[in-house]
Amino acid sequence: MIKLIVLVVALVILAILILASFKPDSFRVERSATILAPPEKVFAYINDLHSWAAWSPWEKLDPNLKRTYSANTIGTGASYEWQGNRKVGRGRMTIGESVAPSSIVIKLDFFVPMRAHNTAEFTLAAYGNGTFVTWAMYGPSSYLARLFHVFLNMDKMVGRDFEDGLVNLKALAEK
Repeated sequence: MIKLIVLVVALVILAILILASFKPDSFRVERSATILAPPEKVFAYINDLHSWAAWSPWEKLDPNLKRTYSANTIGTGASYEWQGNRKVGRGRMTIGESVAPSSIVIKLDFFVPMRAHNTAEFTLAAYGNGTFVTWAMYGPSSYLARLFHVFLNMDKMVGRDFEDGLVNLKALAEK
């Protein structure tokens, strides 16, 4: 009986390892929203890292979040580091490209709870009397990340946070 249990457990582990190997070696999460404010106004809230505290969904997960900003917090080269509880971890983001009022590309480095190096991208386009905003994050998926993806849906997890952030950004920009 014990041999049978060990065999079943070994087969389950093998199946998980095989499933992970078939997962994509990169990921992309993307959400969009229409905000009834001009692109310049929406762009300013994303391009200024100090403004993120007012709309980013992760800022509210840890009331004791420690933030460190570079001397310049607006536009290309601006960076922000955070260290918080297990929900927000530790990381850094740096604006790599800022093209007013249409796009911002951010290099994301996560150190805790898991190392990852991804890219976040915001694209903004005038849409009627507002702005159509798309927030995307993409990057490589290591084999370890793909093992997690067997059990967790990255698009649903992070996508929900993007949706919350866009709702917050909309409320802020439409004031």
